[in-house]
Amino acid sequence: MYDFSGQTVIVTGGTRGIGKGISEGFLRSGAKVIATYSTNESAAAQFTADNSQFAENTDIRKLDVTRYEEVEGFFRYIDEEYGSFEVLVNNAGIRKDSVLAMMKESDWHDVINVNLAGTFYMCKFAVMSLMRRRYGRIINISSVMDRYAFEGQANYAASKAGLVALTRSLSKEVGTRGITVNCVSPGFITTELIRDLPDKLREAYLARIPLKRFGGPEEVAACVLFLALREASYVTGSVLEVAGGL
Repeated sequence: MYDFSGQTVIVTGGTRGIGKGISEGFLRSGAKVIATYSTNESAAAQFTADNSQFAENTDIRKLDVTRYEEVEGFFRYIDEEYGSFEVLVNNAGIRKDSVLAMMKESDWHDVINVNLAGTFYMCKFAVMSLMRRRYGRIINISSVMDRYAFEGQANYAASKAGLVALTRSLSKEVGTRGITVNCVSPGFITTELIRDLPDKLREAYLARIPLKRFGGPEEVAACVLFLALREASYVTGSVLEVAGGL
């Protein structure tokens, strides 16, 4: 549908799940894609195998977005190897569910650090680069859980709500520099997180959705690609829900 030839795109958490769908969408549209992963070597290898036809446009990098020095080094690598980039998709995220009274302190901090602090680090260095070119697209992957906040997900919901606020604030800071900042907020998407649910819980979630089906990673990717277009230049500070009408 879209043509991103000549553009370089960064996708964190870009080798599996929703991130894989986003990376593959950009690759099919002609972009060079730097897809990062944190620990899952096998998923990164599988992504490479599945997209061997795009080998020349694919760069898989290991990156812990919670480590400021690693993020700084990653953007130094981008400057040295690519000179510039046009699009950043902050997709890296984790869940560690537990009712709040029983939640381990480490589980609270781990989720906040990856989902929110990691996005802050990526945005900080991305903006410094994009402002020099006076053009860029930043898309943060949030979740409808910022509004629904299911029980057992206080840390996850808080991190995703914070991500929406970060997006809106940053969009106002960089708007005059030709940089747009938006959120895509998926609902229930058919990744390993959904496939691993007990049947009864899957049925309960499905009953909440007006479209009566779970979404696919490619449907999230389509919305991300739209927001990354040069033509989407008047859309910023927005939250686009991909949730089947939830």
